[in-house]
Amino acid sequence: MTSQTQSAIRFDNVSKSFGNVKAVDQANLEIRDGEFFSLLGPSGSGKTTCLRMIAGFEVPTSGHIYLYGQDVSNLPPYERDVNTVFQDYALFPHMSVGDNIAYGLMVKGVPKSERTKRVDEMLELVQLTGYADRKPSQLSGGQRQRVALARALINHPKVLLLDEPLGALDLKLRQQMQVELKAIQKRVGITFIFVTHDQEEALTMSDRIAVFNEGKIVQVGTPAEIYEHPATAFVAGFVGTSNLVSGEVAKRITGREIRFSIRPEKIHMGTMDTKIEADSYSADGVVRDVIYLGLYTRYLIELNGGGDLVVVEQNLKTTSMDVLKVKGQPVRLHWKKEHIREVGGS
Repeated sequence: MTSQTQSAIRFDNVSKSFGNVKAVDQANLEIRDGEFFSLLGPSGSGKTTCLRMIAGFEVPTSGHIYLYGQDVSNLPPYERDVNTVFQDYALFPHMSVGDNIAYGLMVKGVPKSERTKRVDEMLELVQLTGYADRKPSQLSGGQRQRVALARALINHPKVLLLDEPLGALDLKLRQQMQVELKAIQKRVGITFIFVTHDQEEALTMSDRIAVFNEGKIVQVGTPAEIYEHPATAFVAGFVGTSNLVSGEVAKRITGREIRFSIRPEKIHMGTMDTKIEADSYSADGVVRDVIYLGLYTRYLIELNGGGDLVVVEQNLKTTSMDVLKVKGQPVRLHWKKEHIREVGGS
């Protein structure tokens, strides 16, 4: 464990209960200075409660939260050097874009000339130069998102908290904003803590990810570590698509009574006479279903003797007509032994 002063945020055995419901259960977490860090999990998993405790909107039932070495567990929000961007942006509709962004500086009594200069810098950062006089109602969802971001960054907080800020945007705009948010974070160098239930969003943007389930942090790691080496069955199933194999099916394939995960894109699909290398596992079956998705095709294979596996292949040369022809055909699946991951409990 690094020292408190080297961490932007540190949770030390933090729990939060609402009545009889334990929303966060003994969370231990360290977020490094300058990281883009995501809290990922399904609804009700505790990620948003953790964010609200960092912001000061909730107080831990037990444990301690440190902000750059200072115990802030019981400090009110206005005494913490953090700002929050919400999903609904929370912009003042009657104020111009410039006044929305400058609001925090106005409250602090910063002179108007300095405010104008800082607002111009922020508008340039979020690519909205020339928009200072517009009202929020004259902006698109993506533009309002950028204004909210500029308003949160203008005070140069040590940590920026983002609570599902892209959730209200359509898919294409959300993907564009993912790239822009990451680029802005690199430019300003501030620690970003990002709450999302969208695994693709977390994998795309994060330096590291904490995966939450039922109030507990079940794994922390880089996107590659989380995806390629899931620590539990829950992580394997929640982050991306994964085949979870256990019982008799696992024993038939590996010769051992284990539970393992294998990603669909790691599995190769061949004809029944395909030769299997010594470093590979294999399973025979029949193509039960074919789902053509343009960029790739998803195949559901019913294994001989029971069980099924999902296989994903890129459509490098095939068309929808080609892939649909294999439905009902016998196939041999094979994959490298190194690509399976033995996984623990829930």
